[in-house]
Amino acid sequence: MIRDYLRRLDDKPGVYRMLDQKGDVLYVGKARSLRKRVASYAKAVGHNARIGRMVAATASMMFVTTETETEALLLEQNLIKQLKPRFNVLLRDDKSFPSIILTGEHAFPRLAKHRGLRKEKGRYFGPFASAGAVNRTINQLQKAFLIRTCSEPMFESRTRPCLLHQIKRCSAPCVGLIGEVEYAALVEDAALFLSGKSTRIQETLARQMGEAAATMEFERAAALRDRIRALTAVQANQGVNPEGVEEADVVALWQEGGHACVQVFFIRANQNWGNRAYFPRAGAGIEAGEILEAFIGQFYGNKTPARCILTSHAPDNADLLAEALTAQLVRKVEISVPQRGEKARLVEQAARNAREALARRMAESASQAALLEGLAAAFDLDGPPERIEVYDNSHIMGTNAVGAMIVAGPEGFVKSQYRKFNIRGTELTPGDDFGMMREVLTRRFARLAREESEGRAETRPDLVLIDGGAGQVAAARAALEELGVEDVTIIGVAKGVDRDAGKEEFHRPGKPPMALGHRDPVLYFVQRLRDEAHRFAIGAHRAKRAAQTRATPLDEVPGVGAARKRALLAHFGSAKAVARAGLADLKAAPGISDALAEAIHGFFHGER
Repeated sequence: MIRDYLRRLDDKPGVYRMLDQKGDVLYVGKARSLRKRVASYAKAVGHNARIGRMVAATASMMFVTTETETEALLLEQNLIKQLKPRFNVLLRDDKSFPSIILTGEHAFPRLAKHRGLRKEKGRYFGPFASAGAVNRTINQLQKAFLIRTCSEPMFESRTRPCLLHQIKRCSAPCVGLIGEVEYAALVEDAALFLSGKSTRIQETLARQMGEAAATMEFERAAALRDRIRALTAVQANQGVNPEGVEEADVVALWQEGGHACVQVFFIRANQNWGNRAYFPRAGAGIEAGEILEAFIGQFYGNKTPARCILTSHAPDNADLLAEALTAQLVRKVEISVPQRGEKARLVEQAARNAREALARRMAESASQAALLEGLAAAFDLDGPPERIEVYDNSHIMGTNAVGAMIVAGPEGFVKSQYRKFNIRGTELTPGDDFGMMREVLTRRFARLAREESEGRAETRPDLVLIDGGAGQVAAARAALEELGVEDVTIIGVAKGVDRDAGKEEFHRPGKPPMALGHRDPVLYFVQRLRDEAHRFAIGAHRAKRAAQTRATPLDEVPGVGAARKRALLAHFGSAKAVARAGLADLKAAPGISDALAEAIHGFFHGER
């Protein structure tokens, strides 16, 4: 079958897709010459077991030609992330990383955590491996440089110093306790420190502390001492700080038993800003070079690469990858495998971390597999579930109601697939948990059915756990039956006698309630699943309630977005003051045009 395509192909570069009889994509690949690549698949011999299975399952192919091989590489990685073919190496977690910003459009810049596109003007420092690493660094930088972290409206509305000033973490520029020049010096010191000039900053502070002590300014000397300690704490949290590597991403791979772990270290300004482990889906028989090529291509799809990428193994098509990343960064990016010196030691350290992380992951997976087998035996399932979805609702007397879904499987909780549902039903009685559950499951499985028809659905769950008893289970079953879903097992987890943990009752459609032994590991496992769903639901409910609390009438005014709302609140002090303002006052507010001022005035004075 594959040989039939050779007559219609030329030697242009491009991307090919291999599909099975159902039309599902098995594999996405790129080629310098589509004709030569397809010819290699058409051969009857010479394939490893993985390629042999893939070729045997292929019923048809699709092709897209490109002008260059670099374009083919970028298109290939985009299609892999979109289609998730089962024979490709897949990066399962490609979220953006947080960074630190020193804002640039204010006389007193603020220090803040940032994630996503860098639209706001200012100086950015990062990436950091986690939000926790950013929060710890900001916390210590506050102590060291006394830079504000408050929002613009809070800054403008202050009339006296806040608690952060009292605990010596802010210099209180909001109430004039520090001038612009002095504050600018603190900001510049913080920027120098984040740029790798920590030694210079500490030497300056140490000299100032000595001078203050010599002139008996002991309070100032103690404050400078505390700032030096804070800087030392930041460096301690950063771990190894390489002196000879100013900027690099260290990418090390470890493979064992058909599993793979890639450890990434972020080196910026001669400082280690954290590391993170990834576990790409890569079966047995895939070479290290292919894994790293796929990982690097997918990893940097939404991230800025360092100018130097140090790897433990040479990725396939490393020059092509470097060319694509250079075009993305608009400056030269090099990919290399260091053999000696400090760079090689960094790669060895990353590889050791990858090996240890994979060992922990495999141990956890073995324990998880045993629990899933126990779950299947306890509830007479056909086999260990591959995907468990757990549902819960959260509300206060029916207000701010949300539904929540968490996902678990052989590798534990799959947090990237958690979902929350704002309850929309207008006919529901406030607090109607059964109605809420029906709505959540109806929306979830109706969407799943649409995605399945379009060929882009997530895996259907084997097991659905409901936080509730027989009534909740009946509501869930009715919702699924209306959608024609009959192949999903539903189990309700009720609190049981005295609503005590350990006395849970389990409800299944058409079967009597049952219980598990008080010390049964499966019981603990189900409790953990239920508690995670409960935690996620409560968090979603609190976030919704907090958003409602922060809401103002300005949110309903056409043409007033977040930036203009901040400007109005900063100028007038409150939404109530905006509502009472005259037309002339509104026109005088910064950033508000005459037309918008008239629209705002009309909104609050019944001229709509």
